[in-house]
Amino acid sequence: MHRMLPLLEDTDFPAVRRAGLRTVQVNLGYRCNQSCLHCHVNAGPNRREQMTRDTVETVLRFLADSPAEVVDITGGAPELNPWFRRLVKGAREAGRHIIDRCNLTILEEPDQTDLAAFLAEHRVEIIASLPCYLEENVDAQRGNGVFRSSLAGLRRLNALGYGQAGSGLEVNLVYNPIGPTLPPPQCGLQQDYARELDGRYGIVFNRLLSLANMPIARFGSTLVSRGEFGDYMALLHEAHRDENLSEVMCRTLISIDYRGYVYDCDFNQMLGLNVNGSTRPVHIRDLDAGALEGRTVRVADHCYGCTAGQGSSCGGALN
Repeated sequence: MHRMLPLLEDTDFPAVRRAGLRTVQVNLGYRCNQSCLHCHVNAGPNRREQMTRDTVETVLRFLADSPAEVVDITGGAPELNPWFRRLVKGAREAGRHIIDRCNLTILEEPDQTDLAAFLAEHRVEIIASLPCYLEENVDAQRGNGVFRSSLAGLRRLNALGYGQAGSGLEVNLVYNPIGPTLPPPQCGLQQDYARELDGRYGIVFNRLLSLANMPIARFGSTLVSRGEFGDYMALLHEAHRDENLSEVMCRTLISIDYRGYVYDCDFNQMLGLNVNGSTRPVHIRDLDAGALEGRTVRVADHCYGCTAGQGSSCGGALN
């Protein structure tokens, strides 16, 4: 695995300043039941890093005193952490909107048969990666059998009301390109997904979010190995749009790693770029949420992945 930060530190990316905190993104660990080519956290079945109960409780105490409205739970497969449900229940009791970044196949694991019902009970919004509506493309990126298992998970969610009009239960799908290209326009792609998934499989969802692949971790290392890293970075630079800067997620989000340390975004977390440009890691127990607004975000060359073309964030296209 190539070290990506030395290739990204030298940058001319514009300065970004924080607005008010809206979203607390919590990475519960890097263990996952899949190993996807595009994964920017290098997650997989053999990873053992996971957030402890004490750190989960520290996160919940921070939430109680912060203005954040959304708790965005990610991993790995965050549901594999034994304290995932404690975090969901605690955040729900605190009145926060909860997002679970679910890979869909986890819903079919033998020890997770009640997971979908738990998510529905707590009104959790699901954001689920499904990089294509064609089986061969999904399996090429995520592994043999993943597409069919993902469809089974979606059917399970649909049966509980997810994606159904008037249910209030949202399941949103995520598209990302298979290779070093930018996503096509999100609106048109959503129409394609809706037509194909409903027509072929009778599956419904709420929205499609299109994300660019970040040139870090597993995907970035693959680009380096294939001699494609320079071309991809040139594509991101050439497609940069200044109007996307006001909408990038790092202006209103913090990312917390499994140890409780804080970063400006999930991508910076993977590169070890500390929040606020600090030379030392900042723990969530020591963070003053009110002091974030107006502070400068730590940037490097990978940030062009968020501002290229239609823009990209954890919430999909920016325009």
